Amino acid sequence: METIVPLLEIVRRLRGENGCEWDRKQTPLTMWKCLAEELYELEDAIVNDDTDNIIEELGDVLFQVLFILEIFREEKRFTVSDVVDRVAGKMIGRHPHVYETARIDSEEALNHQWEEIKAREKKEAGRSEYESALDNVPRGMPGLMRALKVSKSAVKAGFEWENMDQVLETAKSEIREFEDAREKGDLDASMLEFGDILFSLVNVARFAGFHPETALYRSTAKFEGRFRTMEAALKKERLDLKKMAPGDKEAHWQLAKKAYDK
Repeated sequence: METIVPLLEIVRRLRGENGCEWDRKQTPLTMWKCLAEELYELEDAIVNDDTDNIIEELGDVLFQVLFILEIFREEKRFTVSDVVDRVAGKMIGRHPHVYETARIDSEEALNHQWEEIKAREKKEAGRSEYESALDNVPRGMPGLMRALKVSKSAVKAGFEWENMDQVLETAKSEIREFEDAREKGDLDASMLEFGDILFSLVNVARFAGFHPETALYRSTAKFEGRFRTMEAALKKERLDLKKMAPGDKEAHWQLAKKAYDK
């Protein structure tokens, strides 16, 4: 706690009587948008394994979290200590195989224990059980992340493919249905089938053991790098991409791929 005191003091100074007008008028909802942006910047730093940037972005995320906490403290709803004590107690309680004598012999058993403890916590807190296994999925999550969360929640409820081949076949089937919708000229159906393709591919990634958001991020970054390489080459040759023939574009694209992927 001692290491975050200077940050808390900065937040309180900024929101104080002689502080910053912008900081004083912020609310948890407005600050959440700032926090969301910082989280994506942190993801960028982590994916790129940029140590210096990771330190900076972690600091930005921490500052935004403390800023939101301070607003609630000002409203006398709770304090930073309340939040720390709550999560510390929860994490200790959810790891009886570490802090107590419970024994876990597989990841499946660990996940089962985690869900059982969460359900017990909810019951002890007097909270009603979810009517659906999907009720705990936030609606405001980005599309790929929410699709993954929905899928994982369905799996916990017992709804799952048996193997990767089945998931891949589902994805291929959705592509065929998308092609059929396009041939019929049905835009709404095409959009829905395209969404089904994305959803099935999210599960392909889940089965393969990686996060679809990370995979898409890396592929987008790769495309960006190749495109920038091609742009630089075209600029050097004083060529206009918009005026080039398709074959010339493809030739320069292949050269850019080779140059970037070295």
